Amino acid sequence: MSAVDGLELALYVGVLLALAWPLGTYMARVFGGERTWLSTIASPLERALYRAGGVDPSRAMNWKAYALAMLVFQGAGFALLYALQRMQSVLPLNPQALSDVPPHLAFNTAVSFVSNTNWQSYGGETTMSAFTQLVGLTVQNFVSAATGIAVLVALVRGFVGRTTEALGNFWVDLVRATVYVLLPLALVVALALVSQGVVQSLASAVTAATLEGGAPQPIALGLVASQVAIKQLGTNGGGFFNVNSAHPFENPTPLSNGIELLSILLLPAALCFTFGRLVKDLRQGWALLAAMLVMFVPLALFAIAAEHGAPPSVAGMEVDAMSSASSPGGNMEGKELRVGVAESALWAVATTAASNGSVNSMHDSFTPLGGLVPMFLMQLGEVVFGGVGSGLYGMALFALVAVFIAGLMVGRTPEYLGKKIGVFEMQMASVAILAPCAMVLIGTALACATDSGRASLQDRGPHGFSELLYAFSSASNNNGSAFAGLTAATDFYDALLGLAMLVGRYLVALPVLAIAGSLAAKKSVPTSPGTLATHDVLFVVLLVGVVLLVGALNFVPALALGPIVEHLRMH
Repeated sequence: MSAVDGLELALYVGVLLALAWPLGTYMARVFGGERTWLSTIASPLERALYRAGGVDPSRAMNWKAYALAMLVFQGAGFALLYALQRMQSVLPLNPQALSDVPPHLAFNTAVSFVSNTNWQSYGGETTMSAFTQLVGLTVQNFVSAATGIAVLVALVRGFVGRTTEALGNFWVDLVRATVYVLLPLALVVALALVSQGVVQSLASAVTAATLEGGAPQPIALGLVASQVAIKQLGTNGGGFFNVNSAHPFENPTPLSNGIELLSILLLPAALCFTFGRLVKDLRQGWALLAAMLVMFVPLALFAIAAEHGAPPSVAGMEVDAMSSASSPGGNMEGKELRVGVAESALWAVATTAASNGSVNSMHDSFTPLGGLVPMFLMQLGEVVFGGVGSGLYGMALFALVAVFIAGLMVGRTPEYLGKKIGVFEMQMASVAILAPCAMVLIGTALACATDSGRASLQDRGPHGFSELLYAFSSASNNNGSAFAGLTAATDFYDALLGLAMLVGRYLVALPVLAIAGSLAAKKSVPTSPGTLATHDVLFVVLLVGVVLLVGALNFVPALALGPIVEHLRMH
């Protein structure tokens, strides 16, 4: 790895923080009910949506009503998206005359996009019509991200509330997240991407002459820029094209690559500042953000270094594995020349640190240790930035566990943000943290132990095991990226991975709302000399240690069977 790569990572983090700070402040005003510079335009649309939906924005909900509203809304979204896919052939905007999506694939895709996972067992341009992509998938890209933000805001109200059941109104939080945050940001990013050549068209296809001189190759077109913008900003990740952001129509230039890469982590980072402002202590948001960066930066450097190393299989061949003016060097298998090694590895780390899942290179072609990093980041629970809203409320759960452990060590009742943490909060946090872990390991075991699971594997041995482990790590933690090499469009995988996505989304979100309701009903405890500071370096170290310890205890044995043993065998 060169000094330029380190400088590029530093520049990326610096620009990210510079953009996240004002955005986080703006979102705190939005969810605090304050007037913003967009209110003149957005307020009439907000009020119109409330009238159309029969919503009383002044009506507060307890955690059960809030959770029920979320489930009803997401259930309706699932039903609509499933129906759109099953009736695709008779709906408009289908210039390629694509057929209806099979039932098992329609189920998997509907669960995937509603749960903000965006796992794709299909080739987007050859399976989904423009109408399905626009009305079904893109809409869910917005509202699934807005749902994650809404649950986070409800949790914050649980911390700041005092002896109340009110957590706000789900419909208000959903509308504000969409109208004031996601729509304006997506418009700006989409226009920037169009300026770089990302396609935005309703035409059916263009044809290209092949180098072999055979029949012209059709290349699909569509409303790509608008979907790419929200897929990145909303940590959705589902690509219009099968190869996602490795496709030149999705990501044609170095600048488009940088815009999309920043968009992946922008909202998760900004929400840390929003969190700090809403709880009236900006240091708390900085502490959570610092914990994320402490894990993100070293893992990014490790992945970049791993991909810069030449595989032993090319030793002795006439292959220039060193970086030079004429060669990028390193492991270029599965990577685009216009992107290169460092940007491919950084994207892989960012997309799996966040619950994004988009790719600009094929993770299956990474070196074993390079592929281990994105896998491990997902297995940590998608809390190193994580999904929009969901990553931060996941990290808040680990913060509760950290203060609970610290309280046991010093013999004091644990407190976080002025609220005492009791048995109920620990039970709910344990369910939310361990349920996705269990789904990863159980799903991988079932796939390994059954003929249906093994039949879809391209590879055998440790790499084949890594493909399975990666798939269930991705689905259970609502990431959506794939290791490739696994034919997942089967009844077995569509059903089992669909179940994993449901567990990863709702067995985390529902316990979080239960915790929010419990905390809101409690009195605030004044700070005393014995209160553990949750904004200093010591707490950041404790929090990082808890996150890494949970990940290590759950997954190091499985990683040893996959990428670690593959690395040892490779040498």
